[in-house]
Amino acid sequence: MVQFLQQLINGLSIGSVYALMAVGYSLVYSIMNFSNFAHGGVIMLGAYFGFFSLTLLKLPFVVAFLLASVGTLAVAIIVERIAYKPLRERKAPFLYFIISAMGASILLENIVIATIGPTFRTYPEVFSKVPITLGPLAIGRLDLIIFAISAVCLTLLIFFIEKTKIGKAIQAASYNVKACALMGVNTDRVILTVFGLGGFLAGVAGVFFGMKYTVYPQIGNITTKSFIAAVFGGLGSLPGAVLGSVILGTIETFVAGYLSSQFRDLIAFVILIAVLVLRPTGIMGKVTEDKA
Repeated sequence: MVQFLQQLINGLSIGSVYALMAVGYSLVYSIMNFSNFAHGGVIMLGAYFGFFSLTLLKLPFVVAFLLASVGTLAVAIIVERIAYKPLRERKAPFLYFIISAMGASILLENIVIATIGPTFRTYPEVFSKVPITLGPLAIGRLDLIIFAISAVCLTLLIFFIEKTKIGKAIQAASYNVKACALMGVNTDRVILTVFGLGGFLAGVAGVFFGMKYTVYPQIGNITTKSFIAAVFGGLGSLPGAVLGSVILGTIETFVAGYLSSQFRDLIAFVILIAVLVLRPTGIMGKVTEDKA
């Protein structure tokens, strides 16, 4: 039972980081009906922004954390303006958006390799590595902080979507962008907001993932897991993205703990294939003409 609870805690920590990433995929998909594969590059930059804010600028963690998140928010908006807006204005097929997203991701990764280098970097120790003990359980301080801050960020995001005017516009646009435009909604502003929200959360996820592991140019590849989690939960559904991420992170941790870490990545793709075959809409996805 102790090992079970220990693995559950670790799974919730990883799942919360996946959720921050997966929400970015779901937000963009709900409006634009394509998967923003450049999201991984934005997360990678978030990890670097946080790292250099702490090491070069010597900023306090809270300031570095916010700076990284605001930085990735700006990057996400720039990517949308350069890579996607011209395609939207020309009403290009959605395949072009996916190709552009992949190109933007490769571009961001190679810019980092060319300017900073491919060296692996480790975050300085911000929080004590001494775990918090609750009887036989040992809970890492970083894991606890990751889970708590992720939960706060996701709660604030849902509040923003549900209670604000622009949030209502995002909900409406997720059903039909063209109808929203005809009703007077500034859809360009809605799309900009969606990318900004996804970019901010990408910075949070990048900092946390860099702190938990290491920072390197290919760190954005981890978004493959968050994409699987978004599909699992239901692309276009924010609660589905969070639920799918928590379940995936927990399953991965249990597989690594009870079987072998070699099966950790394998199980994620097994889940993806199973979902696509048995329930393409995911756990909470809705069946519509265009969207899963």
